[in-house]
Amino acid sequence: MKNCKIMLAGFGGQGILFAGKVLAYAGLKAGREVSWLPSYGPEMRGGTCNCSVVISDKPVGSPVIPNPDVLVAMNRPSLDKFEKTLVSGGVIITDSSMVDRDVERDDVTVVAIPAKEIALSNDLGNLANMVIVGRLLKETGLYSLDEIKEGLAKSIPPSKAALLEKNVKAIELGFQYA
Repeated sequence: MKNCKIMLAGFGGQGILFAGKVLAYAGLKAGREVSWLPSYGPEMRGGTCNCSVVISDKPVGSPVIPNPDVLVAMNRPSLDKFEKTLVSGGVIITDSSMVDRDVERDDVTVVAIPAKEIALSNDLGNLANMVIVGRLLKETGLYSLDEIKEGLAKSIPPSKAALLEKNVKAIELGFQYA
């Protein structure tokens, strides 16, 4: 899947916007056309949050994604809100540590990964978002691990450069999850 419309959604504080930014920067580093459109409520942590990322070989006409190819749902309210918008044949990736119901559609590929549990059990703290990014790469073939690592390196501010290795490990764990 070289051209892709991705909707990432969850609670504020789960790293939804950061994950989208990593995907967008990886696209730029890979020479692709990209858009990144964050959306969040005034509640900040604990409120709802989503991010649209478009990656294309052609200029992106609009950053708005009414029907994504890939949905990342990091909590149940996000799955409830966006499940029906996914295109037929698309991919839904859920954090099964946080989503307590099955996907209702049978015309999409469903990947449930316990991202929060994986991050916590590997002493990675709150990096479930990067575990999900790793799994997204595995499912879509959108980028190589090297390309996403470049996007990650560009996304992490210099003041948090020490977190690069943990983020890379989280991506690799998501990619390798069976």
